[in-house]
Amino acid sequence: MRAWLTLTVPELLARGAESLAAELAFAQTARHAAVEMGQRTAWTDMLRALQQALGAAPAAGWTLLVEYDLLRLHKRIDAVLLTDRATLAIEWKNRETAARPADLRQIEDYALDLHDFHAGCRGHPVVPVLVATDMLPTLFSPPLIWQGVAPPLAVNQWQLGARLGEIVAAMGEPAVPLDAAAWLGAPYRPVPSVLEAAAMLFDRHRSAAMTSARADAANLTRTTEAVARAIATARAQRQHVVVFVTGIPGAGKTLCGLNIVFGALRETGAAFLTGNAPLVAVLRADLHRRGDDQRGLARTALQNVHRFLEHHVLRPQETPEARVIVFDEAQRAWDADQATRDTQRRVSRLTLSEPAHTLDIMARHEDWSVVVALIGNGQEINTGEAGLAEWGRVIAARQEWRAFAAPRAITAPEAAQRLSDGAAPWLTLDDALDLTVPMRSVRDPQGAPWVDALLRNEEALARRIAREAAGVPFFVTRDLAAMRAALRDLARGERRAGLVASSGARRLRAEGLGVQVPAVENWFLDRWPDVRASDALETLATEYDCQGLELDVVGLCWGGDLLRAPSGWQIRRFSGTRWNKVQKPEAQSHFINKYRVLLTRARYETVIWVPPGSPTDDPFHDPTRPAAEMDAIADFLLACGAQPLATAPLPEQSAAPQLL
Repeated sequence: MRAWLTLTVPELLARGAESLAAELAFAQTARHAAVEMGQRTAWTDMLRALQQALGAAPAAGWTLLVEYDLLRLHKRIDAVLLTDRATLAIEWKNRETAARPADLRQIEDYALDLHDFHAGCRGHPVVPVLVATDMLPTLFSPPLIWQGVAPPLAVNQWQLGARLGEIVAAMGEPAVPLDAAAWLGAPYRPVPSVLEAAAMLFDRHRSAAMTSARADAANLTRTTEAVARAIATARAQRQHVVVFVTGIPGAGKTLCGLNIVFGALRETGAAFLTGNAPLVAVLRADLHRRGDDQRGLARTALQNVHRFLEHHVLRPQETPEARVIVFDEAQRAWDADQATRDTQRRVSRLTLSEPAHTLDIMARHEDWSVVVALIGNGQEINTGEAGLAEWGRVIAARQEWRAFAAPRAITAPEAAQRLSDGAAPWLTLDDALDLTVPMRSVRDPQGAPWVDALLRNEEALARRIAREAAGVPFFVTRDLAAMRAALRDLARGERRAGLVASSGARRLRAEGLGVQVPAVENWFLDRWPDVRASDALETLATEYDCQGLELDVVGLCWGGDLLRAPSGWQIRRFSGTRWNKVQKPEAQSHFINKYRVLLTRARYETVIWVPPGSPTDDPFHDPTRPAAEMDAIADFLLACGAQPLATAPLPEQSAAPQLL
């Protein structure tokens, strides 16, 4: 049971509060946690108050759950009350004299977690209730419509019984009463963010429970087991093997890689290598801030792939410590030209492509080694990224290497993204190595297919996807202030919002949006009122800052680098004082993929702001921002099924409780 204590209301009223608190203390001790006297006192006070409140409310058929585990958040709800009309999430703040905004956000976040991930909460409202025991009495302000997650309500302990009665009375009789037994048996399937998943995998006590409960458990387990089989084959047959894990954007490839390194193969010392410096920086900083004692493990297991390769190229006699490495975004590994090129920022030590160096370095293990290559289809955003074709070429040229991959790896339409043209003697195909279920978008699995249709100029298909899904989570506005307001409305509880834009959107500075994220760790981990935080909505993250990471709610600021033309998307690069068309097909593909990355960063909603541009009749008309070009972008987004923000339903905002 996820609750430490489950009681019907008659059972609660028949027991002593001290006895029930003792059961909770025993449950905490069984979870290897010390029980402080203040905690036991708070439990006793809460249970007494609940007995008094529920004795006065029409609660005979209700059920109370105490200390309900929320695996995704690594937190517990103090109490969950199952009535015949709604699920109430109750946060108890003992001896508090006011309803603090942070506490209201906390209980609202708990209620959102239940609504999104607990199947028993789908057909009835979820009501967050904050009990600040010693605050002044408050007025009851019910929402206009009891649907989804209500705005949080604050009450003191003496009003609680009457307030519970007011809540259920305001809802009216439900068409189908909530069945407590069915609720208790319903699945809880949370979808963790990348940061939450990494923290859970570091925590041995939580990782098994979370892995079995996750919404993507079947999808992830199937692929992880396929990787484990390939590793077992390599070990048993003393082979060097590359395992390619493919998948659509948001399907959980990074989570799969982290699961392999920190979960399935934790004891073998596997390493997670990525060229995505922001991802490494944010993951390391997050694990450090959480107080995990494995900071040294985080630095060893999360490494920059470019530094890993250069280190071992300069030390040809040194064998890597890890026999298994996960190469994140392996399709973005550098080709020989890019890998060997000196730049102003670095002097290259490499002499081959990164795939070639990777295989040569891992082959220093005389018996066996494995490279798990995570492939993000449609995620190539830089010139010099080798693609799957280079991996296929270097594997074929090295007789000691074999590969496992899904059929997708040899059927991609782009030649650069095919391991080989058809079957190859060194390649074994396994369907389980393809992640096909979109997991980043919590509520709308059609988000990724809609983005793909949009960027492929398939207007009719995008419109059909949106219609069949009863709307996709993309909204369009021309008003920057309206976008910021909508992001704050949508980022309820502890959800995180942020602004993103293409690195090529150079003329956004004319709109006052020219500042890129100075430090990704602060942007992704800090919260307002820290002005460095994403939810300050002041600085922009580009595709380079946020690839591999995610936000709950995204504000995408559309730039002048991707326009609509009669023939489809037109790609431009700003230089000096004017835009220049991008002609090379490879560069055009990279620009399209930048917007694919940005459009798939949200776990919930994406609000797209298309600037109004500069009207031609303006005496200070700016020819780099014609209004007609911006109008065409907004029109196409709406024609594809994105919703106009002005008519989109947004959640009711929680307000400060009204005191009597």
